[in-house]
Amino acid sequence: MDLSLFPRIQLGHFPTPLEPMPNLTAMLGGPRLWIKRDDCTGLSSGGNKTRKLEFLMAEAVALRANVVITQGATQSNHARQTAAAATKLGMKCHILLEDRTGSTDPDYTDNGNVLLDRLHGATVEHRPGGSNMQQEMEILADRLKGEGMRPYVIAGGGSTPVGALGYANAAKELIAQASSQGLKIDHLVHATGSAGTQAGLVAGLHAMNSDIQLLGIGVRAPQEKQETMVYDLACRTAEYMRMPAGVPRETVIANCDYVGAGYGLPTPGMLEAVELLARTEGLLLDPVYSGKGMAGLIDLIRKGRFKSTDNVVFLHTGGSVALFGYGQAFGLKGVQR
Repeated sequence: MDLSLFPRIQLGHFPTPLEPMPNLTAMLGGPRLWIKRDDCTGLSSGGNKTRKLEFLMAEAVALRANVVITQGATQSNHARQTAAAATKLGMKCHILLEDRTGSTDPDYTDNGNVLLDRLHGATVEHRPGGSNMQQEMEILADRLKGEGMRPYVIAGGGSTPVGALGYANAAKELIAQASSQGLKIDHLVHATGSAGTQAGLVAGLHAMNSDIQLLGIGVRAPQEKQETMVYDLACRTAEYMRMPAGVPRETVIANCDYVGAGYGLPTPGMLEAVELLARTEGLLLDPVYSGKGMAGLIDLIRKGRFKSTDNVVFLHTGGSVALFGYGQAFGLKGVQR
């Protein structure tokens, strides 16, 4: 797998650490737990979207774009990292944020990622839940073209074949790290939403002939829809990478039992997982993606899904700044201790 054929701009700090979680392992009674720290990618407090943006922004530069447009939920980690990448490369950034939770808490609507979007100089506009966000971006792009700008539109989550290259490359990075540490990874678990991270990992692991079992924990869609989205993007990514045999359908597995009432809405499992990681390993998860992903992993461990001798890696996709929008959910807002 040679990704040097594709344009890429360095935006992050790689490789990200691969660390054991001994305290959590002991508390849960096995399997052996590890964490891949993609919260440490460096760009605007880090996160998984930085890997995707290295390829997406390279394409934007090649197309001579001077403004990027993207969209996401109110507390979008992708929007924050896109705004930072645009600033770093001297481009303007327009962000469209969709209300997917209905929260009117000022901390949720104006703090966390939203605060950082604006701090990076992005123009932020809001859209009601259920909006056709791709269409909204296209309308904005047409308007900016009429004003003489050269916009580059980035799909939500950076989830395109170009963006997914970032996680095909992450699969290669992880395999090399494990080899250097003498670690045999049995399972790789992560939160899956817009599909780009999982699709890239599926394509990358298959291209590397890896026997690591990949499991996405859904944070938004029902299982059938999530797996269909991931498989479709994994196939398009494999084609873009010129992989002759594509990817097998059975390599795409998503467990969507931990979404709860909906995207971005807290669940008891998420709250427990975030507090548990903070108080056992000193790690900050986020309440939308990695929190629900870890909630799923913890529950599956308790149900005996893994052998005690398995090495299970959890991919931390970052986004802890969103915690500042969820103080009420944790019962910590305004609390003095």
